[in-house]
Amino acid sequence: MPQRPRVAAAPPGPSNPARPEPPQIAPQLTAQEAAAAEQQTNVSLSIAERNIAASQGKSLNPTQSDLASKVRSFVTEAREAAHSGDWTRASNAAKKAQVLSEELARSL
Repeated sequence: MPQRPRVAAAPPGPSNPARPEPPQIAPQLTAQEAAAAEQQTNVSLSIAERNIAASQGKSLNPTQSDLASKVRSFVTEAREAAHSGDWTRASNAAKKAQVLSEELARSL
């Protein structure tokens, strides 16, 4: 039987090399669409922040605390997306924050 060829072993290295961040895919908006998305983002963020502020200092039950946490998370996501110029994602996250914050405000 012929001998099998030797295969060089992979050089030792980190078992979990750093992976680059995946690219963000965002639709191209016209200037008018971007302006409308920016305006909607700002309106939704304003409402969400007002509703979150109304819950400050109140004793929240676990469901309300979870809602408040989610609202804050969506607000952060919206601000990060807006900072990077992704107005579609910013508007979507801000709208989610607004809807959840309104649910929180109704439950107070």
